[in-house]
Amino acid sequence: MSEPSRTVSVAAVSVTVEAVSVRHPEGASESAGPLLEVDGASKHFQALRAVDNASLIVGEGEIVALIGPNGAGKTTLFNLIAGALAPTAGHIRFLGSEIGGWRSDQVCAVGIGRTFQIVKPFADMSVIENVMVGGFRGTTDRRIAARRAEAALRMLDMWDQRARPASALTLPDRKRLEVARALATEPKLLLLDEVMAGLRPTETDQMVAAFHRLNREHGVTILLIEHVMRAVMALAQRVYVLHHGVIISSGTPAQVTSDPKVLESYLGTAELH
Repeated sequence: MSEPSRTVSVAAVSVTVEAVSVRHPEGASESAGPLLEVDGASKHFQALRAVDNASLIVGEGEIVALIGPNGAGKTTLFNLIAGALAPTAGHIRFLGSEIGGWRSDQVCAVGIGRTFQIVKPFADMSVIENVMVGGFRGTTDRRIAARRAEAALRMLDMWDQRARPASALTLPDRKRLEVARALATEPKLLLLDEVMAGLRPTETDQMVAAFHRLNREHGVTILLIEHVMRAVMALAQRVYVLHHGVIISSGTPAQVTSDPKVLESYLGTAELH
């Protein structure tokens, strides 16, 4: 699915960051149930069942991974959660409320932020201006957007690069910029779509450390799609495996990586660490 053309003009703003806590979604109350529940979700494109009766849950404070071979339907499932696509069948609930079929902006407004596989920053804008795009969620006040952007950049140790043009960033920093823009929407649940693809092992380890900090220190719940098993094993408390649109296994990383179905369809006998 191609992305629409984007034209944004943002004035650079310098503000003093205030203490930031993870917000609760507007209009939503705390629930004893899971933060996110995908219940029998399907997405059909005519005869193609891209996602077929998939179910998963993500509890508040968890880091959960969704893995599987290319073409398994992982990003399609993310698109159902994030509002880019409407499910053909099934339910998607956030904090107990049905959000299946909502628009992307509505999903973002209740507390779900996401990144994309292919990072496309606004090249002629500075780092902080790029992140402020996310910071304008629900407001037209530049001061609020700038405060959110500063908080997100500081979380990812990018504040020192705030004035750099996005076009000058390395691939790892472009990946972090993509995450910062999503964080500036102040999500309760962050969807990460292959943010470590193409990184060297040391760069992957740095990203893993950053996501651990986001989760432990700032309370951000994370659901990530990832092929880099080094990162999955280090980050995820639980893992779901998707193959041909169907969840074929779930459990702890150790359980999933020893499941014969997963070894046959995806991992093989390759080294996992």
